[in-house]
Amino acid sequence: MSEKESKTKRLLLINPRNQMIKKGIEFNLHTVYESLGLAIVAALTPSHWQVEILDENLDLVTFREADLVGLTSFTSNANRAYEIARIFRTRGVPVVMGGIHASMIPEDAVPYVDTMFTGEAEGAWPEVIADFEAGKLKKRYEGGLPDLDAIPRPRHDLSHSMLIYASVQTTRGCPMDCNFCTVSAFNGTRYRLRPVKEILDELESIPKRRIFFVDDNIIGHNKLTREHARELFRGMIDRKLNKEWFSQASMNIADDPELVKLAAQSGCKMLLLGIESEKVENLQEIHKMANLKLGVKQYRSVFRCLHRYGIVVLGAFIFGLESDTVDDLYRRKSYINRSGVDAIQATILTPYPGTRLFEKMVGADRLIKKDFPEDWQHYNMFVTTFRPNKMSPEALSAAMKNIWKKLYNRNSLRIRLIRTFLNCWHPNPVRWAKKGLNAALWGFYTNHLTYRQTVEQYYAEE
Repeated sequence: MSEKESKTKRLLLINPRNQMIKKGIEFNLHTVYESLGLAIVAALTPSHWQVEILDENLDLVTFREADLVGLTSFTSNANRAYEIARIFRTRGVPVVMGGIHASMIPEDAVPYVDTMFTGEAEGAWPEVIADFEAGKLKKRYEGGLPDLDAIPRPRHDLSHSMLIYASVQTTRGCPMDCNFCTVSAFNGTRYRLRPVKEILDELESIPKRRIFFVDDNIIGHNKLTREHARELFRGMIDRKLNKEWFSQASMNIADDPELVKLAAQSGCKMLLLGIESEKVENLQEIHKMANLKLGVKQYRSVFRCLHRYGIVVLGAFIFGLESDTVDDLYRRKSYINRSGVDAIQATILTPYPGTRLFEKMVGADRLIKKDFPEDWQHYNMFVTTFRPNKMSPEALSAAMKNIWKKLYNRNSLRIRLIRTFLNCWHPNPVRWAKKGLNAALWGFYTNHLTYRQTVEQYYAEE
């Protein structure tokens, strides 16, 4: 073996910056989350490799010596991923690209990288490394949908030390199959559960107190998945992990108040609920069956259940759905203000590659942002990328600019902070003060640091 061949191989794993930075948004540490996928890839890489994870949201990537580069990306930062690939390929460093964008529309990325990786890393990353070491790197690998007992403990130690949250995953997949969502296309419709002991061991090894459970629905949709969540929460309590965490869940979480109580006792501070719309017609068109089954009139009971245990409701709403008129957009804004949600994710319907919505828009020639790959940067849920059904693109954009102003102005955020405190009422004044204030601050900072600053560019002239 030559001296060069005997040297330790160097792998760079890169998360490209969010393209909205180009528009003047300064991302803060409350809006940047650990790239769990890259941490898993690092754990799958043999120990004789030197691995470095670079997150461009914190440190801009320039060329550095490497034997192999691995890129991940969402659709919104795919173009930046291609720019990074060019930096390394022109210097003779091969580039492998994976992640959700590459998996959903691999033909888009093929011209810019040496190797495409579609699906989940556990299924084929060891093969990628073995082939590279043998000088036989293929043009494409398919990771598939492996069982979650194949997940190694992610290399959290390689993530940026300044990150506030550590990312942890307990489940993958979603059987709901909403027409706008990439989850079922990327992770499948089978709900896969990770062994609880492995999750707890991982949590115990993480020094950070704040955790983002990246699951699309941490409690699932049936008795088996709820028992998995129950075992996890009890384990966190029994081990006295003392973590604060947030995640996503479906509206059926309120069907099991005891599970909600356990979540709160284990450290749950906030849950994102995919409310999407208060209109039954909207829910039908996007196939949001869980919400339809619950009934719009029951939303408030779900919010009250979470508030009872001091859990902040981060309500996700979509604007620009097929049956929406301009008047409907403003009615949705009014509904949000009286709904009882604490923090608000108010976004524009976005047709992502791999979804039925994207296929529909392409088939009807309704995309208006289609100069790819450059226009992928606009697929971030805050830009109108298609022609709506019942209004012009300009009308949707103008209405959203005005709605964001009203939802996220400082006075609205202060009022919502007070409402959150009051919503978390408890008969014991001391417990109320502690629980209510904690929830109010979580809601306020989520509104202000995550969403107000994200959409601020659209009403900066206010």
